Amino acid sequence: MEPEAQPTVARFDDVAEVYDAARPTLPLVIVDILTTMASVPRPRLVVDLGSGTGLSTLVWADRALHVIGVEPNPEMRAQAERRARSVGAEKTVTFCPGLAAETGLPSASADIVTCSQSLHWMEPEATFAEVDRILRPGGVFAAIDCDWPPTIEPEIDMAYAAFMDRAANLEEQLGINRDVPRWSKSQHLTRMRGCGRFRFCKEVLIHGIESGSADRLIALARSFGCVATILRRGRSEEDIGIPALEEIARRVLGSRVAPWYFSYRVRLGIK
Repeated sequence: MEPEAQPTVARFDDVAEVYDAARPTLPLVIVDILTTMASVPRPRLVVDLGSGTGLSTLVWADRALHVIGVEPNPEMRAQAERRARSVGAEKTVTFCPGLAAETGLPSASADIVTCSQSLHWMEPEATFAEVDRILRPGGVFAAIDCDWPPTIEPEIDMAYAAFMDRAANLEEQLGINRDVPRWSKSQHLTRMRGCGRFRFCKEVLIHGIESGSADRLIALARSFGCVATILRRGRSEEDIGIPALEEIARRVLGSRVAPWYFSYRVRLGIK
């Protein structure tokens, strides 16, 4: 593993199970859009870079001949393999160690390559070069991100935004950001257009609906790499603001399961 990648990968130590339980699953309409743009109803190979626990990988299990998730964090990869076995997808979907810029996969082998909630952790030039290498001509690359937090109810949305601001401030105070390179999501499309690897690029906006309880909301808060890193640095959940968020979530939601509305931004590149 490249030395500069190690702090980024380590951010997600100790969160695999809660991440898998709380994070959203990729909306199936994105699968429909990508297969349409790749002009192939059933891809031979889909590659998911930074696949995490497989939430964005396993949606392809019944829609592609073979799916490979590339994930450098061993805990996240092990959780993905457990999830694949639990849904009987281990024959179609495999997970392997690797980095987005060094997948080790054959050239021109993939119909579709995706990065779901992960491209902002990847050095763009090297990543786009590897995507270009493993995509076949006419293949599709998709950088997929959902906006945080999901839209639930006004008081909860405001409390969650305050929690995220507090976590970001603590991260800055502890100097955690200094060792972790990241690239702005808002510039993904600009960088894709400027890299010279794609014939055509565009952004597609998608609406996804899930549901969740107060328990899931708190799990979502605990699933962030910055939260796990802050806790490893000796700070408490009270310091981060999780108990305050939990109090509001339980008061507003009680035992209800409420709709969660996620907004997705899909940046497409056609090779």
